[in-house]
Parts: sequence; C-alpha cells; structure tokens
Amino acid sequence: MSNYDIFNGDADGLCALLQLRRADPRTATLITGVKREINLLERVTAKAGDHLTVLDISMRTNQVGLKRALSSGANIFYVDHHNSGSIPKHKNLFAVIDTSPTICTSLLVNKCLNGQYADWAIVGAFGDNMGASANVLAKKLDIGDVDMLRLKNFGELINYNAYGRDVSDLHFAPDEMFKRLLCFKTPQACLEASSDIIRILEFGFQADMEKADLTTSLAPNIFLLGDAPWARRISGSFGNKLARENPDQAHGVLTHNVEGGFTVSVRASLNSPKGADILCLQFPTGGGRAGAAGINHLPKEDLDKFLAAFKIGF
Repeated sequence: MSNYDIFNGDADGLCALLQLRRADPRTATLITGVKREINLLERVTAKAGDHLTVLDISMRTNQVGLKRALSSGANIFYVDHHNSGSIPKHKNLFAVIDTSPTICTSLLVNKCLNGQYADWAIVGAFGDNMGASANVLAKKLDIGDVDMLRLKNFGELINYNAYGRDVSDLHFAPDEMFKRLLCFKTPQACLEASSDIIRILEFGFQADMEKADLTTSLAPNIFLLGDAPWARRISGSFGNKLARENPDQAHGVLTHNVEGGFTVSVRASLNSPKGADILCLQFPTGGGRAGAAGINHLPKEDLDKFLAAFKIGF
C-alpha cells in the first residue's frame, strides 16, 4: 500500500495539506507543481489499497485520472472548491466539494478537522484572496489585527510562490515549500523563526510587483504582462491586488506562454464573486471557480474573442 498526497502548489493547496498532515502524519509521495499544473492525477499509477489525498485541483480536469485510480481499487479523499463537473459515485471515493464563492479548500479541510489547525486555514484563505472569509475565522479565534495582517501577508507570499511557467520560475518548488513549512506547528512559529522563506519571498514579491505596477492596460481592466519570469510569478498576486483595489470590477491578467499564446487569470469582482468560471470554460483549456478562474492556453487568434467575452460576462 502506498500513500499519495496530490495538491495544488498554491497557498490554498499547501495549507490544506499542512492541516491534514499535522492532524494525521504519514509518509506519502508528494505530487504537485506550479499553480496551473492541475492535471496531477495523470502522474499517479495507483494500485488496489493505495490511499490518495487530492486537494485543491479541479475534479473536472482530473476526471480521467480519478476514474482510473478508482477502477484500480485505490481509496481517494478529494477536497476542492473548483467547478467539479460530475462527481463519480464510488464506494472508494470520499469527496468534499463546495463551489461557494466564499469557501476554499483550506477552509473545507478546517471544517473536516473541527478547527484543529485553523491558523493554517486562515493563511490559505488569505492566499486565495478570500480575505472576508479569513477575517471571519480569525475573529472567531480572537486573533488581533496585527497578527491577522501578518498571516495575510504570509498567505499572499506563499501564493505568489506558486505562479510560473514551470518550477524553474519559482523561488521554491511547492513540494520543498511544503516540507519546510511542515516543520512548524503554526504559521506564527514560522514567522517568529524569521525563516529564510519569508525573506526570499518578500524581496522577490516587492521587486516583481513594482514591475507589474508599471504595466498599462491592454483593455479596460485587462493587463498583459511582459514575457519574463517576473511576470509569470506575479500574475496571480497582481490580479488579486487589482481585485482588492477595485472590488466592484472584474479583472484579467495575461502572460505569455511557451505555446506562443497567453495564460489568462480572471478575477470576478470581490463584491459580486461570480462568473469567472463560466467565462473561462468557454475556452478549451479554461476552468476554475466562480470568483477566480483561468485559461491555460489562449491562442493569439482568440484574444479578441476573449476580450469580447470578458466585456459581455462582466
């Protein structure tokens, strides 16, 4: 019997797994990647009796790998908040799926664990740009404003680290990041230890964001960043920043990809977090959730189609 932990490399996926492995330590093969690398079940050859924990990756995108793993006799615990498509009915699948715009995978795991490691859930929610939900949970735990701001910044830095064309764009590979953070019982302990993780990410984030802030819009509320590692790293954080600064507006951030087209991040307005997944699912490589979604590859010839769909959708 083998254990596999399969998770999105962003703050939400990481913090979801940190909670679970704090509550239930186990040796497992880690399967993860950059933010957009979500078809992760394709990388697992499961056998009867294996245990797969799958966090924060779209079930819709992973349907083939999921059904294959179930057919092999593997047991699967699947937690996610993205548009799932149809959920297979199988005795070996325990799925916790909630696509509400105010929930994320870290918060779902927090509910499963009855708040046992809620501080990590708060970090994950802040990283996923769900500040309102993170604030609600923090207030329940009587976390003060100063400490809450530190957790918010930490979540945003972890999330920033996940964006790139491949792992070479990142400051830390997501599996390495998980192993480093697992050494700390709480996010506060990591912050108090003045870990080099924080120092490296803070420096990189500031430098990359300064470049993004100089970018002019391609169309109203849509930005095309440069063709460079800094642009790919900051694209998600820049989109979240735009959403917070203009909560009544939806935003799109595009970066150049290796196929010669664009990778697209869409943020619905924070005050009406819906429609991002519907927009992106109009394109073959699109997916996500109501409040935030994306397109892995938008061919250049489809750019005008996307701009028109964005204008209609929002």
